[in-house]
Amino acid sequence: MRLLLDSFWRSVAYCMHPRVVVLSLLPLAIMAILTAIFGYFYWDAAVSWTRGALDAWPLLSSFWGWMGRLFSGNVTAALAPLVVVVAATPVLVVVALLVVAGFMAPALTRLVAERRFPTLEQKRGASFIGAVARSLGLTVLALLALVVSMPLWLIPPLVLVLPPLIWGWLTYRVMSFDALSGHASPEERDVLLRVHRLPLLGIGVLCGYLGAAPSIVWASGLLFAAAFFVLVPLAIWIYTLVFAFSALWFGHYCLDALAQLRAQRAAAAVSTSAVELADARATATQWGAP
Repeated sequence: MRLLLDSFWRSVAYCMHPRVVVLSLLPLAIMAILTAIFGYFYWDAAVSWTRGALDAWPLLSSFWGWMGRLFSGNVTAALAPLVVVVAATPVLVVVALLVVAGFMAPALTRLVAERRFPTLEQKRGASFIGAVARSLGLTVLALLALVVSMPLWLIPPLVLVLPPLIWGWLTYRVMSFDALSGHASPEERDVLLRVHRLPLLGIGVLCGYLGAAPSIVWASGLLFAAAFFVLVPLAIWIYTLVFAFSALWFGHYCLDALAQLRAQRAAAAVSTSAVELADARATATQWGAP
């Protein structure tokens, strides 16, 4: 429990570090750059295509005519840019988040290691390709578990329990592995993941619940279209900050646990050496050796 709470408060404090703040703002910067690039090259074509698709939709042609008479204007011409923005925003968000997440967790783990554990030996127990392949495999398993468990979501209490448990398990398996991949040997990593399974799963579940918070802001942006361009960037920033906090929490916990494991093994080795030396001296004394 001490390790869990200590790593939690340290992670909260690290979220105010300038490097963490800059990393949390990167998705917004990447989104702005992507928006400018695609807007410059494809905006007119996308709006024209969307307007043509709306006009050609037989089921809505009478509705567009009624709306045009009501507002005295071309409804599809006004609606097409909004449709393009709403359709393109999730794609830009996912791309930006994937780009940032790809190097954010390793960067935050390095930050924790540099500031708290500068003397901790790096044994490089996992390769980058192996870590990516493992993460993809675990993600597929988590998605399958979500699909299989969907019928149980109809039971009111389980819909609040099963998805966070599944995502918590995925978060725990992926982030704890990533936090230890640079410093722990495969044997040390297996021991730590086995011994600290429940606390790490608890961290994953709590981070899963925190990760649901930005969806509320996102939903508010869709409900209140006037604030869409304010609430959606806010949701992206919150989600990135939650991701950063999760990576920091796993980094603090796992590296601290690794340092304690090595200290315990070193102490045990010294104790064993002392016992062996005492036994050797006792044996030598028994046989009359000097």
